[in-house]
Parts: sequence; structure tokens; C-alpha cells
Amino acid sequence: MGSNLFVFYVISMSVFLSFVIWKARRHEIRAEFSHPPRGQFLNVNGHRVHVEVRGKGPDLVLIHGASGSTRDMTFELAQHLEDRYRLLIFDRPGLGYSDRINQTGATLEQQADLLSEAAAQLGADRPIVMGQSYGGAVALTWAARFPDRISALVPVAAVSCIWASPLNTYYRIVSHKWLGPLTIPLITAFVPDAHVDKVLASVFVPQDEPKGYGAYFGPGLTLRRKTLRANGLQRANLLEEIRALQPHFGSISVPTEIVHGEEDTTVPAWNHAERLVSRIQGAHLTLLPGIGHMPHHVAPKEVVAAIDRAATRAGLH
Repeated sequence: MGSNLFVFYVISMSVFLSFVIWKARRHEIRAEFSHPPRGQFLNVNGHRVHVEVRGKGPDLVLIHGASGSTRDMTFELAQHLEDRYRLLIFDRPGLGYSDRINQTGATLEQQADLLSEAAAQLGADRPIVMGQSYGGAVALTWAARFPDRISALVPVAAVSCIWASPLNTYYRIVSHKWLGPLTIPLITAFVPDAHVDKVLASVFVPQDEPKGYGAYFGPGLTLRRKTLRANGLQRANLLEEIRALQPHFGSISVPTEIVHGEEDTTVPAWNHAERLVSRIQGAHLTLLPGIGHMPHHVAPKEVVAAIDRAATRAGLH
């Protein structure tokens, strides 16, 4: 009797796991069909990197934040810039359509190195680099670790200083050595895109999410298994990487224009931008009253103005 129950249990679990994998893959196929890559692919040291190139003018790299893709930068901001800059809009490693660098979570330095090499392949040896949120940390790393590969720096709502709050439960689970691989297929299979839409809306607070942003962004791309894992590992490693990066901010010598919303509760300005500006010689900080974590969507003119100032200071305009 006991052996029969065990066999039944094994068969049931096998059927359930097969169903989960099938349903997860179906969700991923649907997401990639509705939101396919729209740029080109580069091979950088054996890693595939997706980039959208738009416009003409001085080279400007745009780097998205956590859980994002090129679509975060092309929904609003790119339209205000492509008339006078050549935009290189990258998917960070493991997100969008760029391959993962490794299975442990690409470090800030690995990402900055990869993207700067990708930019160089396109003839952008010393671009202006703008990054938002996590992407801002990558941009800061680019400037601190690869100073000969950048002409100006624009961190927007950028993660730049250490913080006290612990990693939340979600990221602890998806980044865990064995809980992550067990849980992530369930998330991909059963969490609806509408849930991601709700999370996206919360990131814009106190502003409203722009009309049409969720559908354009493609929540299903975020819910793919490889993306959830890569993003989770990157986020889990971020605090210690920022702790190691902070002492190097003083070495940043390129023109730096920092933009941050005063009402940003995701990456508070008082703990990040207001401390960062004092650590980079000659840096200028633009604080945006009433603005939250997504200035590049809700205050694009101010972000564009900061990019223009950085370009002028670098002698590119």
C-alpha cells in the first residue's frame, strides 16, 4: 500500500511539474510574440547584447532599471532626444533580449564593461551615459571603473549609496540557491501580467502611470524565468556592490548631471542623490519637487535638459 502511494505521489508530482513548465513556456512564448526585439544584436565577448540605435548626433547611451528593457527608454524619453543624439538603448544582461553573463548575477562592473564594449562596437568610444535607478548604478560604475570610455554622466533616480532596509521577501526567494529555481517557474506560469501592471503603477507614485505604458512595456517579458532569475540575483547583490563602489565616486572626473525626484520613495533622494553630488567633483544636482522614481517619464523635459547640459559641458554641443 505504501509503495503504491509513493508511486502515485511521484507520478502526480511529475505531471504537475510538466504542466508548470508547459504553462510557463507558453507564457514566455506569448510575451515574446507580442513584444519582440526591435533592435539589433551584437556579439560582445561571446555574449549576445540587444540594442536599439536611433537618431544622429553625439553618442548617448540609455540604460534601464531593474526588471526593465529598452522599452522603458523608448516609450517617452527617446522621442525627446533622437533629433539631436545618436541613441544607443541597451537591454542589460539577462533582461529584455540580452543574454545573461553568468548564473550568479552579473555585477555592476561586468555590466558596465559589457555595455561599454558593445557601444564601442557601434563606434561610440566615449558616449554620454544616462542610467535610471539600477541602470544609474551601472552608469556610475561605467564612469568610475572605465573613465576612458565615457564623456559625460547623467544618473537619474540612481541607486548610489548604501541603505539599511533588508532585502525584501520576494527578492530573497527568487535569488535563493534552490528556492529560486523552484519558485520562479510557478511565478512565470501562474502570475498574470496584470499583477506586473500593478507593481509598475506603484513605481510611478505619486504620479500616475502614463496611459499605455503597461501595454507598451510588456509585463510578460519581466515574468520570463530567465529574466526573473537574472534580475533577482542582480538585485540581491546590489547593496554590497554599492558599498564597494562608493569609495570610487571621487575618481569620476567627467561632467556629471544628477536628476532625482524629491518624492522618490523607491530610491530616496536624501540618501542617494544628495549624498552622491558631494562625492563627485563638479557634479550638479537637479531635484524635482513632487516627482517620484520615474522622472524620465513624468518629467522628461527636465531629464533632457540635464543631458543637454552634460553634453555642453563635455564639449559635444
